[in-house]
Amino acid sequence: MKRVAILLSGRGSNFLALSDAIEAGVVPAEIVLVVSNKAEAPGLQHARDRGYKALFIPSKGKEREVFDREVVTELKKARVDVVCLAGFMRLLSSYFVREFPMRILNIHPSLLPAFPGLDAQGQAVAWGAKFSGCTVHFVDEELDHGPIILQQVVPVLDDDDGEALSHRILKEEHKAYVEALRLVCADELQLEGRRLRRRS
Repeated sequence: MKRVAILLSGRGSNFLALSDAIEAGVVPAEIVLVVSNKAEAPGLQHARDRGYKALFIPSKGKEREVFDREVVTELKKARVDVVCLAGFMRLLSSYFVREFPMRILNIHPSLLPAFPGLDAQGQAVAWGAKFSGCTVHFVDEELDHGPIILQQVVPVLDDDDGEALSHRILKEEHKAYVEALRLVCADELQLEGRRLRRRS
């Protein structure tokens, strides 16, 4: 049973999807800590409402690594095995990534390596992409770059704007993140170069 921490900055919809799946026994894990860098994040209140240990650790005015060391201290106290970024609006420092190598998951609203960074949905629409989607990947020291665990495809419709596409992708994010975390927690993956394969 893997010990999971969730890091979030906003509404926490992916956190709620992961929590629901874990509570239902779909993912062999337990959420032992939820951390937000925003005191007013709805996801933090959701975590408290569900009875999880939930911490606000302010990031404003702090150097990235100073903040990350505070978070890592709490993760280690909680003996965390896997860290899930769920709308956590901060780049992790190299220090953070080195402390949890191949144990940090992120979800991004595009089919990486296409459209990394902010407003991926708007980028897809502006580019005229016919398909977009979401990618769950391990986090390394580069932005939206680590090995891909799972992807889900969403068509880009002719009348889409960034908001409409974002809404449809989000529905797929919830399913994709649950399945990706299940694969990781069940130790069903092995890494070969950049490629993650199912264990035979």
